[in-house]
Amino acid sequence: MSKSTTAIEWDSPSSPPSSEGEGEEPSPSPSLSLSSSSPRSSFQRDRHVTFLQMMYQMLPYHYQTQEINRLTLAYFVVSGLDILGALDSVDKNAVADWVLSLQACPVDGVSSNDGEFWGFHGSRTSQFPIENHRKLIHNHSHLASTYCALAILKTVGYDMSNINSKLLLSSMRNLQQRDGSFLPIHIGAETDLRFTYCAAAVCCLLEDWSGMDREKVKEYILKCQSYNGGFGMTPGAEAHGGGTFCAVASLRLMGFIEDDILSKSTVSSIIDIPLLLEWCFQRQATDGGFQGRPNKPSDTCYAFWVGSVLKMLGGYKLIDGKALRRFLLTCQSEYGGFSKFPGELPDLYHSYYGYMAFSLLKEPGLNALFVELGLTKVAGLGRI
Repeated sequence: MSKSTTAIEWDSPSSPPSSEGEGEEPSPSPSLSLSSSSPRSSFQRDRHVTFLQMMYQMLPYHYQTQEINRLTLAYFVVSGLDILGALDSVDKNAVADWVLSLQACPVDGVSSNDGEFWGFHGSRTSQFPIENHRKLIHNHSHLASTYCALAILKTVGYDMSNINSKLLLSSMRNLQQRDGSFLPIHIGAETDLRFTYCAAAVCCLLEDWSGMDREKVKEYILKCQSYNGGFGMTPGAEAHGGGTFCAVASLRLMGFIEDDILSKSTVSSIIDIPLLLEWCFQRQATDGGFQGRPNKPSDTCYAFWVGSVLKMLGGYKLIDGKALRRFLLTCQSEYGGFSKFPGELPDLYHSYYGYMAFSLLKEPGLNALFVELGLTKVAGLGRI
């Protein structure tokens, strides 16, 4: 893809990625029909690259309801291309400029002690102009959007030292609650492990843990482990694949549990590892896929959410990889991308975690993962 054809308009700070095309279905690229192999027989890397390049240029109108999450969609596209080894198809400087244009910055006389969070907005629609009296009265920066922003910047090789991490992290402490959990936005919302994970990932990406009280975070996470070994999104909630990833990845990033703990001669941990492993292994269903909770159908994304937990603990080699691969291929679209369930249309969310799942399965041509951060190892550990 030529850099001159970036219809997504990354290079214009005033123009977020375009969602033009309302009323028209996005046409598959003609190059998608060049391969004669069936999408059910092998991983179609070239089709997936074309799928993401199309999303990079123009988001189909179906994503209008996700406008507020545009930064998250951009994260799926940019990091997805990185996993596929096709990051050079994007204009990295233009992407970085667009992401930075969504950062919330205080104006004169405002400090990190004002109770607000100075992170990143999820899209232009949540970003309001400064009032005439130089006060930003509508700061809607969001913790999840901030994680996605920093992940994109890390992926495209931006110099993270240019970020005002002191302001961002000191204001992020305004989101931490007495029980150790985090609000996603300073004006108030629910607290659960999703935002705890985002806070831990932000600290890790900025290489500075001053943005949270890690001991309080640890205690909150421990309260979320269920009687059956998995983690609920909140204390006392049903164990869930996504919540379990957020819990284990956060503890790993904070240094509270070891990597590949099963390989150690003595297994000692602050969480119940044997019960957690049993819960995770039970999530692989008879069709080879992974489910997020008991008695639920297999879903593409849980091949990563649950699979990555097993990867972190050292138990991934014990899953039925061949069966998982067969299931994932039934969710692979002939146009590129992955769907939630077999036979459905692909979407960016499930496509991204499908690529992550195939990377865990060591698909040739895909970059290895830094699973705790949800990025490739090259992005997470730094580009040469």
